[in-house]
Amino acid sequence: MKASSDKPIRIVIIDSHVLVSAGLRLLIEKHPGMKVVGEAGTANQGLEIVASQKPDIILLKLSPYKSVGLEIVRKLSTASSCSRVILLARLDETLDMLSAVQEGVMGIVFKTQTPEVLIKAIQKVHAGEVWIERSMIANLLSGLTNAQRLITQDPQTESIAQLSQRECQVIQQIGLGLKNFQIAKKLCLSETTVRHHLTSIYGKLGVSDRLELLVFAHRNGLD
Repeated sequence: MKASSDKPIRIVIIDSHVLVSAGLRLLIEKHPGMKVVGEAGTANQGLEIVASQKPDIILLKLSPYKSVGLEIVRKLSTASSCSRVILLARLDETLDMLSAVQEGVMGIVFKTQTPEVLIKAIQKVHAGEVWIERSMIANLLSGLTNAQRLITQDPQTESIAQLSQRECQVIQQIGLGLKNFQIAKKLCLSETTVRHHLTSIYGKLGVSDRLELLVFAHRNGLD
């Protein structure tokens, strides 16, 4: 879903560094179809703004909130269930990123990446996709421990058995980091058919989005 000129992607920035926040605002608002509707320097301020503004996207710098842990991600989702969180991260925050993704973060952008990457991440997450660099996926999935595998094997096996051969092929392509249009081209399908396959896959496996599907596929050798 692309934002139109009369309905921009509404964004809230939560970052303790005022200059960084101001720079992000300038960057974002130079791009047509995007508008910053709030800035916060603390978790509490961020929660208040998100609750009142109900933005489409929340840009969150997690580091300052380590004292309250990842409760901030859960609280943001509670404050505005329609908002999607993009984490602005440092390269050395792998463990935080893994936990954040499990809490519901829909995108991760490293601070070393270009402004164009951030803009694209905002657009993709707003459209309902997960934005995680392909090079990061393996590291994130490898951090999953046996203790986190709470679903028993039998229901998983039964769910997997319901998949068609084509659906398994779609899952494999997703595991390679391909987007819908790339999968469609690879498998000689239309994008609409790929979306229908994904809807069916989500229902059969009991997952709600692309990231949960990646985790399920990794755990069960489908990728």
